[in-house]
Amino acid sequence: MKQELNIKVLTDADTKRWDQFVEQSPDATFFHRAGWREVLEKAFNHSGHFLFAESEGEIVGILPLAEVKSWLFGHSLVSTPFCVYGGVVAADQSVQKALVAKACQLADELSVDYLELRNRKRFDESWPCKTLYYTFRKPVSSDQEENLKGIPRKQRAVVRKAIQLELESSFDEQVDRFYTAYSTSVRNLGTPVFSKKYFRVLRQVFATESDILTITKDNALVASVMSFYFKDEVLPYYGGGTAAARNLKGNDYMYWRLMCHATERGVRLFDYGRSKEGTGSFSFKKNWGFTPEPLYYEYYLVNATEIPELNPLNPKYQLMINCWKKLPLWLSQRIGPLVSKYLG
Repeated sequence: MKQELNIKVLTDADTKRWDQFVEQSPDATFFHRAGWREVLEKAFNHSGHFLFAESEGEIVGILPLAEVKSWLFGHSLVSTPFCVYGGVVAADQSVQKALVAKACQLADELSVDYLELRNRKRFDESWPCKTLYYTFRKPVSSDQEENLKGIPRKQRAVVRKAIQLELESSFDEQVDRFYTAYSTSVRNLGTPVFSKKYFRVLRQVFATESDILTITKDNALVASVMSFYFKDEVLPYYGGGTAAARNLKGNDYMYWRLMCHATERGVRLFDYGRSKEGTGSFSFKKNWGFTPEPLYYEYYLVNATEIPELNPLNPKYQLMINCWKKLPLWLSQRIGPLVSKYLG
């Protein structure tokens, strides 16, 4: 006899069970953690609709969703905003299909423009799909010399040179130095920066699963990165450098030091995150010996007639990007969060 399947919305009472399911599932990622519901609601005031399937009192599937509503960029239901991965994690295909059907129903009820599932694998070949992004994941060893030899020769020479420059590294509890480095880099790319509040909330919610590595030279800030830890993986997720970083090879040294630190705490997989083909970050990650893997962002269209094109490589955004690059840092930090909260 087939067991009854109930689809429910996550509440605080079920977060522990949700995360236990995430820990036990081989397909789950850090971005499936229940804490993202709190992050999205506290930092951006986006409504979380985290769905889970239950059978005989046990969670057998999850689908984290959040609603993003903007007069400028439209109305969407996404799994999951501000995250590189999302979508369903389920015990079997029947549970997966039931959760997606519920998500489609919710999208219809909310009258969004579209539902977006950020999958690492295709779910439904009939859905419109965007493969704009690639992820970069690679196993790492507990032997640092082996990791260094695993970096292609040209990039390895850059790392060795950075090591010789005797930069200092330390871990920060507060986000201030990180935010200066991060917001400087983002402004220089012509992209609206996230609020400092967002990063404070991330550190509060994922206190034991995140850290901030900061690189300095003679006590002057060079670069900084916020990383997430999940199972045996590390994800350097947000990072940036000051003007001094380029000549000092600050970013190269920072990621090498992070790799060393992470493997010392038991990490065996380095996840460099997503990048768009044709960008500097895409080339940077390939130069480290990482192979790009396509991500499959699939869409269920409700009020929209085509999938969204919020892509900075789109020529229609070039004027705005070029103007943003010229903003004073303090101004970009002030107005950037008003825009970026809708660009997850």
